[in-house]
Amino acid sequence: MQEIRPRAVAPEALPGAITRYLKAHRAHDTTVAVTAFTGDATVIDDGNTYEGVDEIKRWLSRSATEFTYTTELTGAQQTDVTRYVATHHLEGNFPGGTVDLHYRFTLRDDLIERLVIEP
Repeated sequence: MQEIRPRAVAPEALPGAITRYLKAHRAHDTTVAVTAFTGDATVIDDGNTYEGVDEIKRWLSRSATEFTYTTELTGAQQTDVTRYVATHHLEGNFPGGTVDLHYRFTLRDDLIERLVIEP
């Protein structure tokens, strides 16, 4: 069995749904951010699972106001045709103050079907 290795991609080469989500999330624009997801999408963040557009919208609204932080996209990878990883460096007033997070995206029909956010 051949091992699949992620390959680095330029951030501007990330699919439209991913860049739309990332840009809207940085701007705290929940309305636009949620349009990047399929209706039955799943988000896993900080040990919690959010399923469907309504739960994801609530998660986005809460995460936009819970802490103040800056985020910098530090790298991007493509694992296969539908899977991408965007790595961000965050600094802010959350516990620990800094963290590098991997946003692991799975796409379906040019939208985000699954997003897992983890260190």
